[in-house]
Amino acid sequence: MYLIAGLGNPGSRFEYTRHNAGFLTIDNLAKKLNIKVNKLKFKSLIGEGFIGNEKIILMKPSTYMNDSGKAIIDCVRYYSIEPENIIVICDDIDIPFGTIRVKRKGSAGTHNGLKSIIYHIQSENFPRIKVAVGQNTNNIDLKDFVIGQFTKEEFEVLDKEIEMASNAAIGIVENGADYSMNNFNGKSVL
Repeated sequence: MYLIAGLGNPGSRFEYTRHNAGFLTIDNLAKKLNIKVNKLKFKSLIGEGFIGNEKIILMKPSTYMNDSGKAIIDCVRYYSIEPENIIVICDDIDIPFGTIRVKRKGSAGTHNGLKSIIYHIQSENFPRIKVAVGQNTNNIDLKDFVIGQFTKEEFEVLDKEIEMASNAAIGIVENGADYSMNNFNGKSVL
């Protein structure tokens, strides 16, 4: 069993903001896999389905970004999911726009959602897919930048990144993190 959790903030105010790249990717995956993500459980919206013969749970935590770990730990404990089978999809401001980055494990860096997950599950050993959301070149407050909206042109690029991130998540479930790292890292949609 795999848990695929997209990080973001609940509510229409945040729906298409940079911080919600994870939620948007879960929406894309749900459509692609014909899974309804509409069940309230584990402080989240979840949907259950399969990738091949592997059962998956798609999750959009409703705890707000900085407390994402509270939702994820509830699900992980309930289903006894190993960290290696938790795939987290989140925004990233440090990688080039037009790309995604798949990592097998690692630290949270400056991402508060990842910090919360690492704190709650007591492990850094979970794959993550980082979706580039642009770089803060105007030096506005980081909080304001990540809850800011995309321009129409940026959203067209993000849409392609989301498709790539969805395929990377499927690739991890089917073939492992190394497969998705080799096939998606370093590729640009621009």
